[in-house]
Amino acid sequence: MLNNFVMPDFYPAAPELFIAAMACFILIVDLFVGPARRLLTPMLTMVALLGAAIITYFTFDGSVALTFNNMFVDDPVADLLKLFTYVAVALVVIYGRAYMSARSLDKGEYYLLLLFATLGIMVMISAYNFISLYLGLELMSLSLYGLVAIDRDSVRATEAAMKYFVLGALASGLLLYGMSMIYGATGTLELGGIAQAMQTGVANKPVMVFGLVFLVAGIAFKLGVVPFHMWIPDVYHGAPTAVTLFIGSAPKLAAFAMALRLLVSGMFELASQWQLMLMIMAVLSIGLGNLAAIAQTNIKRMLAYSAISHMGFMLLALMSGVVGPQIDPMALINAYSSAMYYTVAYVMMSLGAFGMILLLSRSGYEAENLDDFKGLNRRSPWFAAIMATLMFSMAGIPFFVGFFAKFSVLLAALAAGHLIVVIIAVLFSLIGAYYYLRVVKLMYFDAPVDAAPIEAGFDMKLLLSLNGLAVALFGIFPDSLMMLCTAALMRS
Repeated sequence: MLNNFVMPDFYPAAPELFIAAMACFILIVDLFVGPARRLLTPMLTMVALLGAAIITYFTFDGSVALTFNNMFVDDPVADLLKLFTYVAVALVVIYGRAYMSARSLDKGEYYLLLLFATLGIMVMISAYNFISLYLGLELMSLSLYGLVAIDRDSVRATEAAMKYFVLGALASGLLLYGMSMIYGATGTLELGGIAQAMQTGVANKPVMVFGLVFLVAGIAFKLGVVPFHMWIPDVYHGAPTAVTLFIGSAPKLAAFAMALRLLVSGMFELASQWQLMLMIMAVLSIGLGNLAAIAQTNIKRMLAYSAISHMGFMLLALMSGVVGPQIDPMALINAYSSAMYYTVAYVMMSLGAFGMILLLSRSGYEAENLDDFKGLNRRSPWFAAIMATLMFSMAGIPFFVGFFAKFSVLLAALAAGHLIVVIIAVLFSLIGAYYYLRVVKLMYFDAPVDAAPIEAGFDMKLLLSLNGLAVALFGIFPDSLMMLCTAALMRS
């Protein structure tokens, strides 16, 4: 048996190996670093992310490489999503450092859990087998449970972590059950093998459809869409804001990759079945997310329901790739690139919005209510303009990145013949604009409740400003990001 062992090619997985090695190194270093030198751990975390980004950039050659017995794939989509992940996690570290430090939560385990969650996200993005996908998913999920509960003295955070853990375990069980059904129907765990088994007619189709339902349920939970959305508001509200910032950004990229790999790469033959499921979830998510957000007075809960709505739009693009019995390759690429573009745009906007909440928070004070944004224009006209840009973009108002993200999704859905769904999505978007514009009204037309000066490091103020400007600039010049997503999908 050992004579048949073939040494895998480690080069495609070099970024993952580097992150894993750096996490282990930081774990050891942190044991010997006293509280006076705590800055070393976040610096090493940034070095790990920068190193992984450099390695990923140099492996970004446009080719597709399979390794670890076809369990791991390195293609342009994986490389691009990983680069976005590094940027998102780096912003999480910088935005959240002062917040966590003021609450004595910036311990070594916080940065280690961030790195291990990042590693899980990277494995999910490159997974080409049920086993590797599940390993990445659980590595990310278990790290997130720990991050939500990192403030052990907070009853609210502990409660949120327990809810997340119980519901996450249930979702993992559903996903595993679906995987076992598909394995039983096809005899393989590899996504390419599953697709081939369905094309050749070897697979048991009724069992495949049964397993597909459970797979879609697992994907829906990780995306946080209706009817598997119940954890989102409580976890967003209960977790420390720096952790909420992370949950609302990088894992969305992993969830998109998981949906793309499972549904498109593995189960494209069952597109007519999963397309209908995604359509129902998309419409319900856009509707419920926008309506429930109106009633919120806590901005973290408002952004949680907003996230449900935004992920509904992403599903709308994902379900629009298959049009009738004749497969149009350009329609497929257009729909899936719109979904990818929307996910990246949402992550960009989410980072900025939660970054603004962190900017206004200080030691002993959580700026998480809508009233905390009253009169922000009088305290800081620049950051009021940044927040207004982010709110306009999330509402889908021209000319910001959120508008073009929604526009591209709606065009893809319209091209697929889903006119009624597009009309419903537009109507709920118009309704949802109210709660975004309410924040702008509070900032510019209400008297400030808190007149304390905004205290933050230069690095956070600079990056938050660049974050807001990126949302505006990618709205004025949307083609560059869309072409990047399209090129990556066409070569994968």
